[in-house]
Amino acid sequence: MDESERSAHPLEWDDEGHPVSALFGDLFHSRHDGQAETRHVFLAGNSLPARWSARPYFSIAELGFGTGLNFLETWRSWRATRPFAGQMSFTSFEAFPLSLDQMRRALSRWNELAPLAERLLDALPSTWPPVGEERPVRLDRQTQLTVIVGDARETVPAWPGKADSWYLDGFAPARNPQMWNEELMKAVARRTAPGGTFATYTASGFVRRSLEAAGFAVEKRKGFAGKREMLVGVKRD
Repeated sequence: MDESERSAHPLEWDDEGHPVSALFGDLFHSRHDGQAETRHVFLAGNSLPARWSARPYFSIAELGFGTGLNFLETWRSWRATRPFAGQMSFTSFEAFPLSLDQMRRALSRWNELAPLAERLLDALPSTWPPVGEERPVRLDRQTQLTVIVGDARETVPAWPGKADSWYLDGFAPARNPQMWNEELMKAVARRTAPGGTFATYTASGFVRRSLEAAGFAVEKRKGFAGKREMLVGVKRD
């Protein structure tokens, strides 16, 4: 991926001000309530904050940083419930990062997250790091964020870490199938700690089969808003 490909993600904005990817023709979050969607799908789907409440260190990884909304809602919840001296590392893999101005506009609708959004935007570099390079950002004494730019099919296998929970939040499988293929899901499984979990908004059979083949025990749960089902799972021994 060259420099021109890593320019700001081309966006469109719908009539209600929601960002839509011009590359994939898909929304970055639910029109119903993106913040509530994050809580339902990714936090509750990974049994958070209960799982981090007694842990000195907890690692979350994400496919698709997008607007940063998932991270911000996780950070908000972490700050309210984290154990004394606990540490959280949040690593996100993003092929087409938004510019800071795009993120600022997209996040402006979430008043509850505004103070944290400003801290995030102030801490992030004005230009994203080179493909595959890790540049952790310390948001507070107990929270670290790393956004790794590049194709997840290359950057996830090269990542040295392991996640206790995964947020699988690529664009819809029908529009972005490479983000959900079996090889990438196997790389996700290899980079998952024992007993680690995943959650995703999609219930696609293609995605479910890829995750099962990768080594996850997968189950369906009630989806968010108008979506009937979503997938969650635990890495098998």
